[in-house]
Amino acid sequence: MQPQPHISPATATAAISAALESQRVRKNRGSYNCGRCGQPKKGHVCLLTAPPDVPTTPIATEPVSCISAAASSSRSTVLSLTAAPSSRQSFTHLRRALSFDDVDARNSLDEPDLDAASPDLDLHLDTDIVQPGRFHAVGLWEVLKRLPPSSLLMAARVCKGWRETSRKMWKAAEELRIRVPERAQIGYVGSLLQKCPRLIRLSLKIESDFDATTLACIAFSCPNLEVLEISTSGAAVNRITGDELGRFVANKRGLTSLKMEGCSNLGGFSLSSSSLSTLWLSDLHSLSKMIFNCPNLTEISLEFSRLEDDSTDLVTMVDGLGRTCTRLQNIHIASLKLSHTVVLALTAVNFRMLRMLSLVLGIDITDASVAAISSSYTNLELLDLSGSSITDTGLGMICDVLPDTLSKLLVALCPNITSSGIQFATAQLPLLELMDCGMTVSDPNLDNPIIEENPSPHKTSGYNQKMFIKHKRLKKLSLWGCSSLDALFLNCPELKDLNLNLCSNLHPQRLVLQCPKLELVYASGCQDLLTGAIRKQVSENSAANENHMPRKRLADASKRIQALPSSLYQETREDDNYAVKRRKIEREVCTIIQ
Repeated sequence: MQPQPHISPATATAAISAALESQRVRKNRGSYNCGRCGQPKKGHVCLLTAPPDVPTTPIATEPVSCISAAASSSRSTVLSLTAAPSSRQSFTHLRRALSFDDVDARNSLDEPDLDAASPDLDLHLDTDIVQPGRFHAVGLWEVLKRLPPSSLLMAARVCKGWRETSRKMWKAAEELRIRVPERAQIGYVGSLLQKCPRLIRLSLKIESDFDATTLACIAFSCPNLEVLEISTSGAAVNRITGDELGRFVANKRGLTSLKMEGCSNLGGFSLSSSSLSTLWLSDLHSLSKMIFNCPNLTEISLEFSRLEDDSTDLVTMVDGLGRTCTRLQNIHIASLKLSHTVVLALTAVNFRMLRMLSLVLGIDITDASVAAISSSYTNLELLDLSGSSITDTGLGMICDVLPDTLSKLLVALCPNITSSGIQFATAQLPLLELMDCGMTVSDPNLDNPIIEENPSPHKTSGYNQKMFIKHKRLKKLSLWGCSSLDALFLNCPELKDLNLNLCSNLHPQRLVLQCPKLELVYASGCQDLLTGAIRKQVSENSAANENHMPRKRLADASKRIQALPSSLYQETREDDNYAVKRRKIEREVCTIIQ
């Protein structure tokens, strides 16, 4: 026998591992096991096989925050969640993807471009098995689609199968919300956007200064973009000019919605688009020109800075809107320059489809302005005149003209409105669902209280006001800052949201809440006794409506027991799900925020 050469333990271990790996690969190469249940294929009929007429992958019922994506197969294009459209017009009915707030873009700084990792491979979600873990691709898809973008980037580093699945998920993403930190550069944001060629909705929260380079990056990386939202945070400055914004809107022919904050450097703009339907611009200041050539525009929101030196001509702006944007349905303008002249120009245009009108912070808007609005727009569903100088007489005009259409009325920061006018409005508007009366019934000396021995009558006329509201459809009521309110009686069976912040003069023993569906109460700045009274009345209403089932005695009349109605008893026996029905009957406890 000849001596054998010496073999080190490390070499032997490596050889054994290689042999076992080779044996495992040869064993699985023939795909001898069923891809659905894992049983041997020989003589096996899988019970998990779907009927031929039914798609092999279910249609998603997840909320908006879930991913919708498509995977191609060798037989036909099978969609995992929603059908891939053949044209861009059908994108409006698709579910959105990657809707996660406050996603930090810094997690993608060292992430390689997944589009160049490997060629496009077919992914059969119903049969493929992805390593590691040896579970089906459909299971991996269900897990990854619930991850925010930063975690999805990290999941792509696990293995080739995960990287391929993540890459396909990025390619199928239709909505993306990211937060761009101060130290991140626009190039990294561009590399992230290039992973999503089908992106339709994009929301950016930028914490650093940005300019037209951001718009150029978005235009290049998102050819199918329809909705764009750019918001600023902290001390970030938007340096985009009006000409640059006009070129972006003109080049993005599929853009339907544009919302942008920090537009103080526009100077003036000319927007031309046949597809734009929603436009929100905030922090505007001293615009030299505003040209809107958007025939399909239905909603516009313009918020101007609260600086006294604003030189924007609102009358000319309204005239331009009337000539080119005749389909407007919702108009929101917030400016200290709003006046009765602007209202007359708005009524002269006569937008026939107008349903929501909001003119905020117009201290020069009076009852005469309300009369002009009421005579021109008789189908308004929302009217917001917060910060104006209207009185109870103006509220009466609104009630006379809009009792059959108005469902939302906002008159906050209107110091000339009293509790009597609010009570009259709620009584005369049967369709009212939302009403904001913040800082209307307020004490002008609250910030600087001065005690006088002999106060004049006109100073005390607003003190200790009482309010009685009874309404069948009112759902949200805001009385924030009503420091002169002394007593409050609410009989609103549908009321769910009540704001009593800073109602410091409201007496706990003069508060009556007959609102069985009340879910949320804001009571910041109120007395502790008032908060306790609110909690007590809400709990009593909840206990009174928790259970209305009749009771009866036993045969010996020794004990009272609960008796189920016959109809409910039959349903309980048929469905065998009485516990679930009981939980539906019981309502949740109201939340009080202090």
